[in-house]
Amino acid sequence: MSWQSYVDTNLVASGKISRAAILGKQGGVWATSAGYTLSADEQKAILGAFNDLDSVRGSGLHLAGVKYFTTKADERSIYGKKGGDGYVIVPTKQAIIVAEYSAPTQAPEAVGVAEPLADYLIGVNY
Repeated sequence: MSWQSYVDTNLVASGKISRAAILGKQGGVWATSAGYTLSADEQKAILGAFNDLDSVRGSGLHLAGVKYFTTKADERSIYGKKGGDGYVIVPTKQAIIVAEYSAPTQAPEAVGVAEPLADYLIGVNY
């Protein structure tokens, strides 16, 4: 399966994720949903987030120009929120899944889509 298929089929087609991207841990966007653009600075912040969880907890993250505050940040995943919308970011061995959701979807519903995909990719050494 292509990286684009993971974004389109596993994430966005779930109906729980509105926009998503898969970033390579060494840099670069491997796949993204249509019209979803993460700036170079946003990508850099996402890639560095798991190395400085305290900063992410205190400052939040910007995704596609929107500032979110952090509701959870640990080695497994980072969750953020702005109003009724939010995101889930989950690292794998070689990539980072960025999944945004929109109200009325709730965080646990989005987590239930993004984290199992990350588990699958970890299981196949990605």
